[in-house]
Amino acid sequence: MKIAKPMLLITTPIGVLGGLREAYRFNPGLAFLMFALIAFISAAVAMLVMTIHKEQAEQAAKASK
Repeated sequence: MKIAKPMLLITTPIGVLGGLREAYRFNPGLAFLMFALIAFISAAVAMLVMTIHKEQAEQAAKASK
């Protein structure tokens, strides 16, 4: 696991960019749709993480009182 996690963190974005490039070569409209989907999912994950951090900070503030 010490090698697998960093390897996944590096190869996954490279693979996504390669897929977007191939989609653009095949059909630019398809590449746009893929980019929009990736952006939408990334925004949803970012909002989820922000909400979790916010709730944990609120719980920590309540616990420290």
